[in-house]
Amino acid sequence: SPRGCQKTGPNPTDKGKSGSKRHVVVDRPGVPLSVIHTAANVHDSKALEEIVDAIAPIRKPGRGRARKRPKNLHADKAYDFGRCRKALRNRGIAARIARRGIESSERLGRHRWVVERTLSWINRYRRLKVRYERRADIHQAFLDIGCALICWRYVQRFC
Repeated sequence: SPRGCQKTGPNPTDKGKSGSKRHVVVDRPGVPLSVIHTAANVHDSKALEEIVDAIAPIRKPGRGRARKRPKNLHADKAYDFGRCRKALRNRGIAARIARRGIESSERLGRHRWVVERTLSWINRYRRLKVRYERRADIHQAFLDIGCALICWRYVQRFC
């Protein structure tokens, strides 16, 4: 991303170059429910509450209240902190988070690949593969458009 952009920071895994990260919540088939981006130097666990709160309500036909959040959430070891588990518990979400130093991340792989596939679907769009925008709101808008196109392709293919 260009120097001096909003929501960019030194990437700890890329020689300190300025960059940003995408955080995405998907359902079982890989359709994105919410997407945000943060600076590369912001830890993943600090973005958990923001991305869970960004999930749009699911409207089902019939009576009853619209469900706003998923019943359970699978996450990798980066989210294994007490504050993350507490935030999910307060929102009525069952946390399925791999434990740091105890559990192998291989057991989580059967759920994790869906998220990785969705991130690769987002990378198919040239404008999103490399961040060209300086302003964070414009980049977020392009992320939302990319996720909307992924949802549209899913609807065309399976419905």
